Amino acid sequence: MPFEARSPPLVVTLAWRNLWRHVRRTLMILFAFALGVWSMVVIAAISRGSMEQQLDKAILTLTGHIQLHAPGYRDDPAIEYRFAPPDAALRAALADREVAAWASRVRVPAVVASERESAGVTLVGIDPAGERGLSFIPEAVTEGRYLESPDDQGLVLGRKLAERLETGLGRRVVLMSQDVNNQLGDRGFRVVGLFDTQPRQAEEAYVFVGRAAAQQMLKMNEAVSEIAVMTGDRDRPEATLDRLRRAAPDLDIEPWTVLEPLLVLTQKITDVILIIWYTIVFAAMSFGLVNTLLMAVFERTREFGLFQALGMPPRHILGQVLVESLVLLLLALLLGNLAAWATIASLKGGIDLSAVAEGMELVGIAPVIYPAWAPADMLAANALVFVLGIAASLYPAWRAARHVPVEAITRV
Repeated sequence: MPFEARSPPLVVTLAWRNLWRHVRRTLMILFAFALGVWSMVVIAAISRGSMEQQLDKAILTLTGHIQLHAPGYRDDPAIEYRFAPPDAALRAALADREVAAWASRVRVPAVVASERESAGVTLVGIDPAGERGLSFIPEAVTEGRYLESPDDQGLVLGRKLAERLETGLGRRVVLMSQDVNNQLGDRGFRVVGLFDTQPRQAEEAYVFVGRAAAQQMLKMNEAVSEIAVMTGDRDRPEATLDRLRRAAPDLDIEPWTVLEPLLVLTQKITDVILIIWYTIVFAAMSFGLVNTLLMAVFERTREFGLFQALGMPPRHILGQVLVESLVLLLLALLLGNLAAWATIASLKGGIDLSAVAEGMELVGIAPVIYPAWAPADMLAANALVFVLGIAASLYPAWRAARHVPVEAITRV
């Protein structure tokens, strides 16, 4: 039977046999490739997990997916930039099925003072029920109790702030802030709860009271500082954003990507770092692949010449070398992905970095990182290795196919 008729199965058979002529060399390059794929996927999962935790934490730290403010508030979060509670049109937009949760707040700069110390803080007047599923505070109270209603006369402090003020549960503190008449509004509150959260700076940044209690203290009537909204999809808030803007054209309505530009930049930097890591790992892998294939080609120069003399077209010799590369890549991808999946599964309880937690918290990284298996990252790593691996194999394959039969057979 001529080579043309049986070449596809023959090429595959020859490629598989030649691949295992040198078992040790094949296993070494296979291990190196699998290790590279494993490192790509696992490091991407750890980086993505850390980034997702930062995003979730920032969104739950009073940001939400969308915020509504009076124009000018984001530049100067003062009491002057307040607005009326939602009207019928805005309430209808907030009642849309794509809105998972929403709440209005009073949020202004203030000073809190105990009998011993004082500190600058952000006073946040909340609707306790509305904050569930919207912010961190309902689940963060670890001592005492959470606020019960907008009219609750109690106050919730962060644990670090309570230590700084040398106060605690049951003690009274005084809140002071500018009211709507540009006068000093002040009122005493009893501490009813302490909260713990990450990053720890938030424990010193906020004090929480009932929204109605804050409005009464600041003589705001029913006016509010902001409305925070949580949608069903963090990455696709556009439809909800459009509806809210149509319902309240006079308000400044922006998504979290505008409210938290540093996080967006961090996310982009993470993506760039992953691409750089992929490139470095693949560059090291490609040198090993090209070197292995070139060695195999030089060792079989006479064999290739004999095949050509017997009628095998050069393109089939090229195909044989490419099939060897393809088999190596597929085996490496399979082993690397399985090892990565097993590693990530074993780390589902998180990677505890509490030994360096204080330094990590300063840059917004949680002390326990939970890897996140992102299909897009895995596909990107696998596609890069596969496509560029085949491309790197073209040169050794071309070298194998360009031999002149007589010269190749007589070469020692």
